Amino acid sequence: MDTPKSKRLDIIIPAFRGHSQNFLLVLDGISDDDAKKRIEGRTNHIIWMVGNFLDMRYALGNVLGLDLKNPHNDLFFQGKALDENLDYPTLKELKENFHQISPLIYNKLLEISDEDLEKAFPMGMNIDFFPENVLNFIGMCIGREDYLCGQIGLMRRILGYEGMKYDFDKDLKY
Repeated sequence: MDTPKSKRLDIIIPAFRGHSQNFLLVLDGISDDDAKKRIEGRTNHIIWMVGNFLDMRYALGNVLGLDLKNPHNDLFFQGKALDENLDYPTLKELKENFHQISPLIYNKLLEISDEDLEKAFPMGMNIDFFPENVLNFIGMCIGREDYLCGQIGLMRRILGYEGMKYDFDKDLKY
């Protein structure tokens, strides 16, 4: 495992890499048609969930100093509600975006200092036990990724796919 500059990220680095693996594995074999299905008109579709996963990655990248804009920002920024009247990208496009942004974020996570992790990052939560700083924003992003992978995993099963396999790719270094 790569060693981060900040020991405070010892738990974040494996989580980030694990989420990268889970993201790809939970999408394995899902067709584009199924990725656009909603359950009884009440759920988001998988494309929306994947887009939101990526929106988290782009937000994290920006907080870490990457000046990259999500190419699908207009569809997914800050969990924008699903709109069935809009054309969403394909899984293939979203996976390509994932492979572009993820290694860049991973390298930034390895390089960030304790001082930079402590920098204020206002989120407007105003919760007394939750300091609004870069470190806690990173943690929130990791949590959101967990949530979205879980939703996609449930949708996989509802749509008749096998459960996600944990066949991690040892060569994926982000």
